[in-house]
Amino acid sequence: MPSLRTALLQTSGRPGSVAGNLQALDEAAGRAADAGAGLLVCPEMFLTGYAIGDEVPRLAEPADGPGAMAVAEIAVRYGIAVLYGYPEREFDGTGERIFNAAQLIGPDGARLANYRKTHLFGPFEQKWFTPGEQPVVQAELAGLRLGIVICYDVEFPESVRAHALAGTDLLLVPTALMRPYEFVAESLVPVRAFESQVYVAYANRIGEEGEFEFTGLSCLAGPDGSAVARAGRGEELIVGDVDRRLLDASREANPYLRDRRPGLYTSLR
Repeated sequence: MPSLRTALLQTSGRPGSVAGNLQALDEAAGRAADAGAGLLVCPEMFLTGYAIGDEVPRLAEPADGPGAMAVAEIAVRYGIAVLYGYPEREFDGTGERIFNAAQLIGPDGARLANYRKTHLFGPFEQKWFTPGEQPVVQAELAGLRLGIVICYDVEFPESVRAHALAGTDLLLVPTALMRPYEFVAESLVPVRAFESQVYVAYANRIGEEGEFEFTGLSCLAGPDGSAVARAGRGEELIVGDVDRRLLDASREANPYLRDRRPGLYTSLR
């Protein structure tokens, strides 16, 4: 049965320095690969830093930009898939838009999925980013179906349930959870994993950036509500296994998805 050893990088890297963050990624990818991981999940806005303010337009880049190419080189070097957050720039017929995005690069360097945050949190994000419109973005890796949401998205049960109904096995959540919301990492994320019967890889930032103080507490939560791996509040690389056998057994034992009555929920908008 498929399983995927998953590493979560808890760090804030070097805000404002793409080169510095790519160097940190290279080092973390090497450590994760040495631990047998096939996937490395980095925090929200990892490539540039989160609290970069007026630097957002300068540091934003297309999904196939130089940052993506550099991450792909690292993924190939260590034979590991990488999920990283970054500000994505897009030009369309009406001008430029910037999204708070996350991209999954495969171990062969291929771009597997790109997701744009659909629920923007607070004045900072609402000032600089356009909300994404695609709620479920997925990719296949190691015999599992991976989905992506970003930080605040996971706090909406509808977002996670939509992934469960679409067949997501492992939900990747790059995040920038700040104080005083530690309960999200400690309690809400494992509950989301349990109620929707998915694994959730929740990779957070740490320390102070501008007006924000990030909480750490990254975790890989299992479909039984357990924390397969849990970080503290400092810089850390944690590793845990996404086990298909446990996932199948948990889904068989837990009737939430089978016992749903969608006809009763049509008024929920």
